[in-house]
Parts: sequence; C-alpha cells; structure tokens
Amino acid sequence: MNDNQQITYMQARLIRLASREWNIPVKKVVSMFAEFDVLKFIRECFGIFHIEGDYAVLDDIMSYLHNRGVEIDAGIR
Repeated sequence: MNDNQQITYMQARLIRLASREWNIPVKKVVSMFAEFDVLKFIRECFGIFHIEGDYAVLDDIMSYLHNRGVEIDAGIR
C-alpha cells in the first residue's frame, strides 16, 4: 500500500471511530471533518500519526477541533 492509500485508509478508520465514540452519525462526522479540514490535518500529520494508535490520533483530532471552537457533546470523556 502506498502512502496515499494508507492516509485514505486512516482517514476512513478515524471517521468510523469518531462516529462510534462520539455517538453521532458518520454523515455528521464527515461534514464536520470537511468543514474544519480534519482530513487535511490527518494527511499533514500522517508522519507521526501512523506510529500512534487510532485512539491517540482521535484524541489529537478532538484537541484540534476544540482549538477551533468545536465542542463534541457526546459524553465520551
């Protein structure tokens, strides 16, 4: 698998994980990720993210979103 395929695979995994952990529909996660450039964030940080687990990356995404004023209200913490 080349880097672009690995990045796409990671993005898809994280969308599904966010949906499950935040208890919100995949469609809403995709909209939020698009609005706040989360997929670009994952791509740009892939060099470090690929050595972390998905939950650690999801935590980084939550911090990224929080710093942009997004509050995830799904009782996940």
